Amino acid sequence: MLSFDKLRLSGFKSFVDGTEMPIRPGLTGVVGPNGCGKSNLVEALRWVMGETSAKQMRGGGMDDVIFGGAAGRTARNIAEVILNLDNSGRTAPAHFNDSDELEVCRRIEREKGSHYRVNGQEVRAKDVQLLFADAATGARSTALVSQGSISAIIAAKPIERRALLEEAAGITGLHSRRHEAELRLKGAETNMERLDDVLDTLDVQMGSLKKQARQANRYRNISDHIRKAEATFYHLRWLAAESGMADASRQLEAAEAIVVEFTRLTAGKTTKQAAAAALLPELRQREATAAAELQRLLLARDGLDAEEKRLEKASLECRSRLQQIAADRQREEALAADAEAARQRLAKESRDIHSAAEGGDEARLEAA
Repeated sequence: MLSFDKLRLSGFKSFVDGTEMPIRPGLTGVVGPNGCGKSNLVEALRWVMGETSAKQMRGGGMDDVIFGGAAGRTARNIAEVILNLDNSGRTAPAHFNDSDELEVCRRIEREKGSHYRVNGQEVRAKDVQLLFADAATGARSTALVSQGSISAIIAAKPIERRALLEEAAGITGLHSRRHEAELRLKGAETNMERLDDVLDTLDVQMGSLKKQARQANRYRNISDHIRKAEATFYHLRWLAAESGMADASRQLEAAEAIVVEFTRLTAGKTTKQAAAAALLPELRQREATAAAELQRLLLARDGLDAEEKRLEKASLECRSRLQQIAADRQREEALAADAEAARQRLAKESRDIHSAAEGGDEARLEAA
């Protein structure tokens, strides 16, 4: 029967440094104050045997088993637990039964998940769980007794006690394998049902393919007839083409005579073109002179237009000033007339005042 020999931890919870705990035959005790890591050792055993629930490991996530740092110690990104098993009795499963000692390793990297190795070979979590189930233990084994476990066993239901007795009898692994076999059998039944569906589909497709094969044979026969008809058609066209080739030859000779005539005419036109090209520079010079003169006249016209607009604007300003001066003159004449009337009124008032003063003097003299 498999037995535990040694437990090695590195970066697991409070065990930041590499720690090795031998497990001797008989009773091995771990004694220490609260918080020294006794429970972490039990959880390390549970974890390396395939525990998948972070809640069972007293954490919110599986990454919580990695050392998170402390005063003077930085956090780790990797945690590893290695459990050495004595397999001298060769009771391990067949694919693990090649050596007297088994080394089960579980390694986790932060945010990358964990993986298992047995004697250096990477295996599935299911393989590790079956390995320990065959040895009547495991991550959820009742051999791992925690607080409240005894009272839970006493109050357990018959089906829960049955699981305890099956584990004690060492048949838990058989149940796990039976469950896996049932799943595989169910998968095989599902595949058989799918196979029947596939066969039905293939029968339908076979009928369609037979129909297509008949159509293909008919197509080949029709294609042979078409090729023969095409050969006859092209032969007739070839005969017609040969008969038309003589007519085309005569037409070619006539066309060549026409080409010779047009070539002669083209030579004469080319000579005339050369003569005209000789006169072209003088005409271009005249054109450039005329264009320069036209540009000068256009600029002069633009200047005269601008001067005309300026004079019109000045004339408008003069008319406006004349109107303003006439208005000012009328206003000044009105003011002068008002002033003259005021002067005459003041003169009359002055005469009246002098007359009144003289009358007062005479009255004072008479009174005296």
